[in-house]
Amino acid sequence: MELLQSGLKFRQLQVYREVMRTGSTRRAAAALGISQPAVSQHIKQLEITLGITLFKRSANRILPLQEAWEFLRNVELALTSLDRLEASISAMKNDEKQRIAIAAPSVFGFVTLPRVVATIHSRTSSNVRSISGSYDQIGEHILAGRADLGISRLPLDPRLFEWAPLGSARNVCIFPSGHRFSKQDRVEARDLAGETIVDIDPQFAAHQMNLNALRFAGVEPDILVEFDCNGHEAGYVSAGLGISITNEIIAREYAAFDLGVKPAEPSALYHYVAIWQKGRTFSSALNVSLEALVAAFSTTRPR
Repeated sequence: MELLQSGLKFRQLQVYREVMRTGSTRRAAAALGISQPAVSQHIKQLEITLGITLFKRSANRILPLQEAWEFLRNVELALTSLDRLEASISAMKNDEKQRIAIAAPSVFGFVTLPRVVATIHSRTSSNVRSISGSYDQIGEHILAGRADLGISRLPLDPRLFEWAPLGSARNVCIFPSGHRFSKQDRVEARDLAGETIVDIDPQFAAHQMNLNALRFAGVEPDILVEFDCNGHEAGYVSAGLGISITNEIIAREYAAFDLGVKPAEPSALYHYVAIWQKGRTFSSALNVSLEALVAAFSTTRPR
């Protein structure tokens, strides 16, 4: 099966992907149920077709070059899209339910996504797959065809994505019920003196912003716990281990926790959007799913 006028063949891409996944032609052959010489021949023909050397040959091994890793991303995207097309055709032939895949940071599984799924379930015959990840990973899930819709934040590349606004949010401080902050209108950096802090991992820009604000106010932060995924802080804060800085939209997901929430200064502004791959054609079920996402954000209010 040829995919392009250049003569690029579907089987060549399948074999190439398996070689990259397994790390050897022998293991790729075993996984695909073909001979090792057949794998080597497919790889050689792929390189000839592309006019690019993808592997360095060494004794009985082939080692991926940088070009091979760069090519893999596009191959994964193409083959995943074809897999999704095949599944869609099969579903249409057999009158099966459509499955909607939504990618979002795991914190949205507390309140927002259950509302979205409830709406999709009540209005369509579709089921839902929830995929979690960071905002960068959400975009990758969309582009790779693993997810139909995603919850993300601006900025995004308009050449790759389209989006619908969900809401904007400023920073808030979350703290245990009965904390002294509950009597204040807002929490400022200088108020954090003497408080233990539950803070996001240093790899995130918000971490450095929090530290800069504290040090500018002359406060040396006392960080007790660092976490690498939004949602983890709620448990630590509700256990009385410290306070944390997040934003209004994330704080809405903590309705089940006994937490206080107050505006925090200084603050950043975050713009949340529902995203999908640019040029994506929407089915009726996908339209319902997008409407459910927008509605869930507009009806969810902070405590």
